[in-house]
Amino acid sequence: MSNLTETTPGPHGSAAASAWVQRWSHLVPAHGTVLDVACGHGRHLRWFAQRNHPVVGVDRSQDAIDSIADLVAAGRAEALRADLENGPWPFSAGAQARTFDAVIVTNYLWRPLLPALVASVAPGGVLIYETFAAGNETVGKPSRPDFLLQPGELWCACGGLRVVAFEDGFLQGPDRFVQRIVAVRQHSAELPTRYML
Repeated sequence: MSNLTETTPGPHGSAAASAWVQRWSHLVPAHGTVLDVACGHGRHLRWFAQRNHPVVGVDRSQDAIDSIADLVAAGRAEALRADLENGPWPFSAGAQARTFDAVIVTNYLWRPLLPALVASVAPGGVLIYETFAAGNETVGKPSRPDFLLQPGELWCACGGLRVVAFEDGFLQGPDRFVQRIVAVRQHSAELPTRYML
């Protein structure tokens, strides 16, 4: 997993939340449960926990899970070690799949997982996703096509959700090509919702 550093790195989990996540976090329902996929050292778990959201982090790295042990010990987070690429989606066990008020993904792409991520967004919930895109191979890593979204790929993966924001382009400092989306699952019978931009 690669890391888009938007502030100077520090101790585990002390890097700032992605500017994209910060910008759109107001769409997460108040006190809604947030799932951070491939959570790393927990920068987004900490961001949402500080805003009184129950948080769930999943990562295959024991080091990542250990780095959020303080949140778990304080009863502010749930942590799950799971290999998302070689095992089943850990939130679909049992008769009913678990859904979340927000699903957060940054700097991670495993295409077979995209349908499970979209399905994990609860009615009224939001998917906030940001990762590397085609073109990044010209400026650094990741550079393998397996880890780079193709033009419009993330938008196409969000079928069944209402796209509120989408960007696909180049960012400086550090230089990188990214694709990012914010998409909500509307309640089936709700009146038009005003998603504040």
